[in-house]
Amino acid sequence: MFLKKNNLLIYMTLAFILLSFIIPTFSFAISDESVYVWSNNSNSISTSISPSPAEQNANLSEEQSGNFLGITSGSAILMEQNSGTVLYEYNSHEQLRPASVTKVMTILLIMEAIDNGTISLEDQVPCSEKASSMGGSQIWLDTTETLSVNEMLKAICVVSANDCCVAMAEYLSGSEELFVEQMNKRAKELGMNDTSFKNCHGIDADGHLTSSYDIAIMSRELITKHPNIKDYTTIWMDSLRDGKSELVNTNKLIRNYEGATGLKTGSTSTALFNLSATATRNNLSLIAVIMRGETSAIRFSEAKKLLDYGFSNFEYVECSKKDDIVKSIAVDKGINNNVDAIFDSTQGCLIKKGTSKSITTNISLPDKVSSPIAKGQKLGEVIYSIDGKNIATVDIVAKENVKKISFVNMSVRVIENWFKLLR
Repeated sequence: MFLKKNNLLIYMTLAFILLSFIIPTFSFAISDESVYVWSNNSNSISTSISPSPAEQNANLSEEQSGNFLGITSGSAILMEQNSGTVLYEYNSHEQLRPASVTKVMTILLIMEAIDNGTISLEDQVPCSEKASSMGGSQIWLDTTETLSVNEMLKAICVVSANDCCVAMAEYLSGSEELFVEQMNKRAKELGMNDTSFKNCHGIDADGHLTSSYDIAIMSRELITKHPNIKDYTTIWMDSLRDGKSELVNTNKLIRNYEGATGLKTGSTSTALFNLSATATRNNLSLIAVIMRGETSAIRFSEAKKLLDYGFSNFEYVECSKKDDIVKSIAVDKGINNNVDAIFDSTQGCLIKKGTSKSITTNISLPDKVSSPIAKGQKLGEVIYSIDGKNIATVDIVAKENVKKISFVNMSVRVIENWFKLLR
């Protein structure tokens, strides 16, 4: 009986191999593209024409022109952190003195150096004569002492220590002048076209200028690319030197505004009162920048006004989640009959509050693809829109490799399957 069963296996295998020669070996092109469209408030599915590509940032409202929030400071802007969408602006490109908000760029360069391995949080940083002689806000560094990078960051973020800024600049670049060159280079890379830095701390100097827009740009780069900076910028009270140096955050919003995450204050008699304020509520993260406020109280109250406006009128919803399966697609002449199409990234959408049910999802995917297929290969895309305006686009990719069928791999597959049947 076993011999008959074994002979049957051999005959069937030979028959399959013979058929594999008869089957045409040419590949078929990807089939015509089908687009499935559905709305979050509908269960129906219909075929539609794929929309043309559009910018991912939402066109949330008509141009925000005029000072409709009644800001009394010289310049202001409200920006959503993830997309960089501007929700409100007033004189946002006017070049003004930033004072210690300058330190956002100094902190950014320090964090980038940590991330790329140039320095570590445990490194001990010396204090030069120049650093120890800095005026303004400081922790009175002495040339005989060293502090760790971790301690320097804490002093810069919490009490805006000018002496620590200069010490870090010299540690990273050899001199403050060379460090400032790096600051200006990084500013250009970020598109901060209103900015010219003359020092690393923000003490008034001729030509040391930026805008609320540029401050929002560098603040966004810092807090989105280096989120652990919030471990420092959310400190309300702390100490250094074994408790001998008390630190109290200059940013009062950390204590009295729900969801505040930072970021940096600044003031001089010429610059007046500046602030880059960041906050997160219900997955919505905002940056509010105030420049040239008449008083410290005004800069905080007007930053609150900007943030309140953002949280009251907008929301951030997750549209896609990385690696979630969108659809299983048939594979032509592949060793597998199907391949899972998955989202390439997690994508959120910034929308007006209360409009999430109006989001329309347009998925552009073929019904069949030709082998071979590489893991991560783009198979299509999904476009999210509201009232015909695109708010986000996400690539859809192959979850795994699918090899093209061949005489060898199919013969091996058939034999493996038959052995499974015989067990």
